[in-house]
Amino acid sequence: MKDKLVAICLIVIMILNIADVLTDIQLEIPLWHILEEGIIVLLSSALALLIILDMHKRTKRLNVLVNSLKESEQKVKNITKQFRDIRHQYFVAIQEQFDNWKLSESEKEIALLMLKGLNFQEIARIRNTKEKTARQQASSVYAKSGLEGRHELSAWFIEDFMSANMSDLSKSG
Repeated sequence: MKDKLVAICLIVIMILNIADVLTDIQLEIPLWHILEEGIIVLLSSALALLIILDMHKRTKRLNVLVNSLKESEQKVKNITKQFRDIRHQYFVAIQEQFDNWKLSESEKEIALLMLKGLNFQEIARIRNTKEKTARQQASSVYAKSGLEGRHELSAWFIEDFMSANMSDLSKSG
């Protein structure tokens, strides 16, 4: 906005000085005075042109950035949708494994809450049960799954991802 105001002021100065030069020529004012005002006209014209060209260049750059931002936002939307799809597929895979282990609905809920990183006190509060009940159901999950504890349970569900990533790293290295 400030640049536009400066450019407009310079254009007004240029127009007024042109009018003054034309008047001075008609009044037969000394040539040095007319040249002096002519230089002011040229300088104000050049500065106004530079400012206008710079504003145009910045506007183009801004449009490029706006388009780039829109493209980035679209990519984020696509990634977010892909992430939601993958998260859903992962949840389905976890549920299938719970079914393979023949976990009850309560045990499935306990196992999911443990996978999310909640402790037994938090699990009991969420499920409106006693902490001892949550611990007993967790023990049942471990027994049915053949796993030794919460860490093995978590590791069981991420081990394949980690193995795949580690093999990808070793291939690229």
